[in-house]
Amino acid sequence: MENQPQSKKVSIVWIIIAAVFILLFIVSLVIDIPYIIGIRGAKISPKDVATAGKVIGLEFTSKEIQLMLKGIEGNLESYQELRNHQLDNSVFPAINFSPLIPYAAEAAANKIERQDIVLPEIPDLKVPDNLEDLAFAPVTVLSQLIRTGKITSTELTKMYLKRLKRYNPTLECVVTLTEDLALEQARRADEEIAAGKYRGPLHGIPWGVKDLFATKGIKTTWGAVPYKDQVIDIDATVVKRLEEAGAVLVAKLTSGALAWGDVWFGGKTKNPWNTKQGSSGSSAGPASATAAGLVGFSIGTETWGSIISPSHTCGVTGLRPTYGRVSRYGAMALSWSMDKAGPICRSAEDCALVFNAIYGADGKDFTVVNRPFHYDPSVNIKTLRIGYVKALFEKGPNKINDARVLETLRSLGINLIPIELPDFPVGSLGFILNAEAAAAFDELTRSGKDDLMARQIRRAWPNVFRQSRLIPAVEYIQANRFRTLLIKKMAANLKDIDVYIVPTNGGNHLLLTNLTGHPAVVVPNGFDKEGSPISITFMGNLFKEAEALLVAKAFQEATGFHKKHPKLD
Repeated sequence: MENQPQSKKVSIVWIIIAAVFILLFIVSLVIDIPYIIGIRGAKISPKDVATAGKVIGLEFTSKEIQLMLKGIEGNLESYQELRNHQLDNSVFPAINFSPLIPYAAEAAANKIERQDIVLPEIPDLKVPDNLEDLAFAPVTVLSQLIRTGKITSTELTKMYLKRLKRYNPTLECVVTLTEDLALEQARRADEEIAAGKYRGPLHGIPWGVKDLFATKGIKTTWGAVPYKDQVIDIDATVVKRLEEAGAVLVAKLTSGALAWGDVWFGGKTKNPWNTKQGSSGSSAGPASATAAGLVGFSIGTETWGSIISPSHTCGVTGLRPTYGRVSRYGAMALSWSMDKAGPICRSAEDCALVFNAIYGADGKDFTVVNRPFHYDPSVNIKTLRIGYVKALFEKGPNKINDARVLETLRSLGINLIPIELPDFPVGSLGFILNAEAAAAFDELTRSGKDDLMARQIRRAWPNVFRQSRLIPAVEYIQANRFRTLLIKKMAANLKDIDVYIVPTNGGNHLLLTNLTGHPAVVVPNGFDKEGSPISITFMGNLFKEAEALLVAKAFQEATGFHKKHPKLD
């Protein structure tokens, strides 16, 4: 009985301790104080983000912070992963400084001599009774019909304009129809061709451009509400060069908002093969319109899959050139060290024709280098050193179709060499893109106009721009130094290879090769169980677009998947 008061005292102490812990826990939930004893561990708290925002002079709402948290923690994991690898002091970052004035004319010195691509005549080529039967014809066919006077550019342009008006309400792939400009350019093309002034295989061919490229006097919306009425009063270099080649611009085609996905301020661009699906992004409109036979060809851009992914989804042929091959002057910048522009067409040979018109320095985008492009369809591809990434062909959802690609090429007498990709933490370098994109749209974030964007979710630009403000400059530089090592490893692995083949969505290959700047040609290689197109990718070594296109062409001629098209009516 004498011990009872002592027991009561002990009980009261424990009750008080428990009450304090409960109180601290409740307070931590309310004001976001990380619980010292580890209830919240070392995770980043909303208060941490709010404090960091003050340090960089920005205020984030509670809702914005909640969206940011997971991405910020993911960035931290990337920093920690990279810190597990040694980085010698001598390694420089994969970003280049030049003391030259960026837009000096000297950048265009040593002008390339652009060579005409000579293609064999297609025998007995006739115009169908219904002109719309040409809607899915490749440029190689359309150009011969125009050059020989069997059809006019005006006739072809009116046909495509009619289809654009008919199918766009379903596909939502057009931002602006450039009808007046197109009819004027088509009339001029017909007059020139009739007078014997033929400019080449793109003369008179109707085309569409992703609405990230400036067109004088026409809106360039970048797919986003804050810019939907924007007019940039210049022509992008790509637009200008295609006009000089005689091509006819019929439409500004949709881009996912600020080059992400297939959702833009006017809706969601659809896959012509299955209109219940989006067309993927961000070159959503170019891929959809090309697949649906609404244009002869189109131009898209890629930073991390924006040509390859929609080409795969919509069953068309896309060329992502080597970084620094095509001028981005007049195009929206997302990532200066990763952005690329290239054609989306109905065949590899069409891609060669379009690329031949747009590549090379212009003295305005100082990252562009002058290297020759010699596409010769008479080259025997057996003389090329062709590899394949063996490990990635042994897995994946489309491995049966992918294996058939190798069988097809071997049946053509090609000796395929198994290769490996660098063993490297590629995924941890992805924030390089986000850091550059956040800088490109710094004013959008600071002004609060990012709230106008259609998509306000965790995996969308407004949130990624905000969370990327908290990427330390040191980590960005370190990541680019690791990128240098990746580039060196890739060069070593491909030193004896001209072209290699890889499943389109295999592993981290898409990010890896966008970081290293290698060119890619994606072509359809069949259909999945739901009847949607799937693809295979032919990778070139640096500046070997011609070789990759030749191998892709050989595969297409042996299979014919690229000739299939969706039924829209």
